[in-house]
Amino acid sequence: MSVEEGTELLERINHPRDLRGLTGRELEILAQEIRELVISVVSKNGGHLASNLGVVELTLALHREFEAGRDQIVWDVGHQTYTHKILTGRRELFASLRQEGGLSGFPKRQESAFDAFDTGHATTSISAALGLLEAARGLGLRSHVVAVIGDGAMTGGMAWEAINHAAHLGRPLIVILNDNEMSISQNVGAIARYLNTLRTTGLYQKTKHDVQGVLKGIGSLGDCVWRYATRLKDSLKYLLVGGMVFEELGFTYLGPVDGHSIPELTAVLRQAKRLNEPVLVHCLTAKGKGYLPAEKQPDRYHSASPFRIETGARLDAEACERTFTQLFGESLVALAARDERVVATTAAMLDATGLKDFARAFPSRIYDVGIAEAHMVTFAAGLAAGGLKPVVAVYSTFMQRAYDQLLHDVCLQNLPVVICLDRAGVVGEDGETHHGLYDLSYLRTTPNMTILAPSGEQDMLPLLEKALGLGSPVALRYPRDFAQALPVEVPACGKLFFDEEPDCLLVGVGPLFLECYEAARRLKQQGLSVGVWYCPQVWPLEDELLRHASQAKLVVTAEDNILAGGFGASLAEALAELPTKLVRLGYSDGCVSHAPRSVLLHRAGLTAEGVVAAVWHAFS
Repeated sequence: MSVEEGTELLERINHPRDLRGLTGRELEILAQEIRELVISVVSKNGGHLASNLGVVELTLALHREFEAGRDQIVWDVGHQTYTHKILTGRRELFASLRQEGGLSGFPKRQESAFDAFDTGHATTSISAALGLLEAARGLGLRSHVVAVIGDGAMTGGMAWEAINHAAHLGRPLIVILNDNEMSISQNVGAIARYLNTLRTTGLYQKTKHDVQGVLKGIGSLGDCVWRYATRLKDSLKYLLVGGMVFEELGFTYLGPVDGHSIPELTAVLRQAKRLNEPVLVHCLTAKGKGYLPAEKQPDRYHSASPFRIETGARLDAEACERTFTQLFGESLVALAARDERVVATTAAMLDATGLKDFARAFPSRIYDVGIAEAHMVTFAAGLAAGGLKPVVAVYSTFMQRAYDQLLHDVCLQNLPVVICLDRAGVVGEDGETHHGLYDLSYLRTTPNMTILAPSGEQDMLPLLEKALGLGSPVALRYPRDFAQALPVEVPACGKLFFDEEPDCLLVGVGPLFLECYEAARRLKQQGLSVGVWYCPQVWPLEDELLRHASQAKLVVTAEDNILAGGFGASLAEALAELPTKLVRLGYSDGCVSHAPRSVLLHRAGLTAEGVVAAVWHAFS
């Protein structure tokens, strides 16, 4: 059945309230229609497939049970909100998902009033939801607030900080733990469901409080009996119920519940709404539900490129170029084979950061710390202080979460930690929460830091080798892109190409060297005296670069970073007292919306055409 032929029921849903008149069978059909639509659109546009297929029934139950517009749902990370978007008036726009000018792949308050809070990074949902709930209370509004968080995000400390605070406040916050990894045996599951029903019914809650009141009313003997009964009750719960850690922290634990059974979900959500206290609903789901390739390989379809629905094969699988991520992974394996002190760390992104082959080759030298970037950086500092050579593989956008640890624990001690920043610069369709547009600016504020940036195929290995040999903090940044062959042989230090004493000097960071090189070739043909500086070391600025820049009439810098505090700004500071004219190409701020990476680079003038235009405009 095609998507067009199979969405008759879905076409009737224009608002979450439309779900309430549907029968159980109709809800099952609707879930299937939503899955077909999601698979169809993601197969063309790319996106987070497996996680979205896993929460279809959960999203239906949430919007059926809660009052959209009054009650609020905060989605942790936010990559699992496709069904939410479809149900909240954006069905007809869904084909534009992750496209330039279309729907974002994440919640956006400016996109819809039903998106309560913008998310993109993990572990923020409980904190945000608690804030929303407290704000509603302060304004005298009666509403429910729900945080939906995955089991993976529960490895992050911020989630537990929020749970601790929520329990302290005692507000009726509802946390949905979307557990798509764990399972529970049939017997234990049946007992857990029975105990869950027993202790969450209104009768049980009333009886518990009544008995407590009676026993405490008869003095010390009653207190003793109550304490003994409580210990006995807790011992039984510890034996049979997996949620005691949440109970001990002050949350009422409900579950586990089948996350693909709308009747079960509806029942437990109604129970949660009745309890005037913090509640955690443990929901078991399957990533990729309803699409066999994604069920078999959910990690492969976490953030999927366009693919063939029939086979699941990626449409770009035939591409012969290697990505910077692949080159990093290969280079690290080669260097680690020479030096057993080299170890690697990642924050729950082993495959995505290119460490899969390293983990196979050196299983005792790889550390996956979970979604805990701050811990990861200080852990790496400890590894370095102990004599190892740690390599931290992390997305640029997520490294922002560990700035204090980088400054305080790595840089102030001048420890040899190598931070490999994947997805530096604009990443494309994931949008502003995932662009890595700040790292050049904040990294150069840290003491003892060296920033390196490979430009293409040939220089990843030598620059990573240089980073491991410096004996001090190093950041190696590279984009989410294919690595092109460089048109010239390059050393591990800066070098000038074209004219020796140019009137115009072009300097591009990372692969933007290629754009500047092509721009220089065109400008030479147009009669301009021009040079291009190959810039593998972005910070500190090399003396030879400063010498050439100070002698030029015009310097043009190109960086995949915000302009404030970036590479161009560092050069401007160095040339401030000289007559050299400086033009900086980059991003005026970090609020760059989602679009293909090539489009975003073109908009910022970070292409050969853009550089040529900037040069002639400056000379005009």
